[in-house]
Amino acid sequence: MNRKTEKPVPKTLKSNLKKDLNNKDRLKLLMVTSEAVPFIKSGGLADVAGSLSSALSELGHEVCVVLPKYGSLDLSGHNLELFHSPMEVWMGNTTHFCSVYRTRTEEGVTFFFIEFNIYFERDGIYHDRDFRDYEDNPRRFAFLSNAALKLCRDINFRPDIVHTHDWQAAPAAAYLKIWYGADKFFSRTAGILTIHNIGHQGVYPGDHYEYTGLGWDNFTPDKFEDHGKINFLKGGIHYADMVNTVSPGYAWETRSTELGSGMQPFLNAKGSRYTGILNGADYSHWNPENDPLIPAPYSSGDLSGKAECKKQLQKEMMLRVDPDKPVIGVVGRFVHQKGMDILAEASGGILRDMEVQLVVLGAGDKGLEHFFGELPRRFPGKAGSYIGYSERLAHLIEAGSDFFLMPSRYEPCGLNQIYSMKYGTLPIVRATGGLNDTVDQYDESSGEGTGFKFWEFSSGALYYTVGWAVSTYYDRKTHINRLIQNAMSKDYSWNREARSYVKLYRKALGEKSG
Repeated sequence: MNRKTEKPVPKTLKSNLKKDLNNKDRLKLLMVTSEAVPFIKSGGLADVAGSLSSALSELGHEVCVVLPKYGSLDLSGHNLELFHSPMEVWMGNTTHFCSVYRTRTEEGVTFFFIEFNIYFERDGIYHDRDFRDYEDNPRRFAFLSNAALKLCRDINFRPDIVHTHDWQAAPAAAYLKIWYGADKFFSRTAGILTIHNIGHQGVYPGDHYEYTGLGWDNFTPDKFEDHGKINFLKGGIHYADMVNTVSPGYAWETRSTELGSGMQPFLNAKGSRYTGILNGADYSHWNPENDPLIPAPYSSGDLSGKAECKKQLQKEMMLRVDPDKPVIGVVGRFVHQKGMDILAEASGGILRDMEVQLVVLGAGDKGLEHFFGELPRRFPGKAGSYIGYSERLAHLIEAGSDFFLMPSRYEPCGLNQIYSMKYGTLPIVRATGGLNDTVDQYDESSGEGTGFKFWEFSSGALYYTVGWAVSTYYDRKTHINRLIQNAMSKDYSWNREARSYVKLYRKALGEKSG
């Protein structure tokens, strides 16, 4: 079903490929994603896709990333060049022509941007300003997935691995097997699917399926069909040689009925071909020793700068400036997953009963926006809130708080608790997914640990765990200091996790050859 192009291979890519043939250990990797830093971001997916690509490149692998050329791309410091135009992409019974732009980062990653304005020249990535999904999302991202593979074919970039991220790119794993299954060009290429949040599966009306061209024999309950609708994530799970998610804990949880969101039978069917790898942290962007967004740098050996950050945070959020009062920071989306509803239930008791201050940064649910927006009026000097998002303020909260609260219903990995530990800000988390994997529970007898965890999802459990942390702050100061040192010494950089992905890639290649 594929069509060959007679366009010449760009000379620059030819020379790179010839050089690559001399190194058998060097992998050629194609990332397909709907967002990636530093160009476009709506959530943690972008952090992982961008940072992991850079880390893999720094390990010596050849990495190319394909994503849409949105109208809202942040191109500061990057020059895009028109690289390949027109490119023919066949979708079902329709042929489209698009253009491909290219740039290269300092880390050596090549980014390709698919320009097709009918689909991508919009204000939002996935939805409009009223948070309504674009009705043609299944067509937009099926096109992206297919175009990524067609680009490889056109420019003679023969990847060892096609690494797809979430439901938006999951169809690429299917195209690799269905459209290109008999193509010798991809005969040694394995497909990887990373699930960043199983709650988002790309479920849309089935009448879009014809457009994908993936064949009605694949529109079955074990592949793409989901109660008459199309489910991109399910199809990707079926066709990927390996599937992983972003923490070992979340991999275990999503095999269960409670947290599998209907995908647990298909994940369990993968057996050992489904695993979890922790997300890494980009310490070049989140490090108190050189963070340009905080008022004073500091390190585990000299925390005086953290005291200055706390003072500035208290001033900016109109809290009483008091170095001896513990500050609890919260940064997150006001959505069902993040458990902000139980924080709302517990916050009144926390602020009335405890000598503590609370700062909240976030947006989402309108009821929660109103609740947290009113909190400073109800508790003047003890509560501060910012409805919306500010990167500078997020860094200040991480640096200036004593504790960082994450009461999530579920959390595939979480990054803020990892950032918090680097900033000497002790996490208070619900023990789920990556939060449970990364935070070590405080031991009152020894003072060891890196934070405070609770298991029951309830406002009561949250309240009492915050109380435990606050009492430790006042009554066991030596333990707090030890926890801070433990937390700041943790290393969750991409250096280790990128190597775990390389092992996963090699296992996928083994599965493919087998």
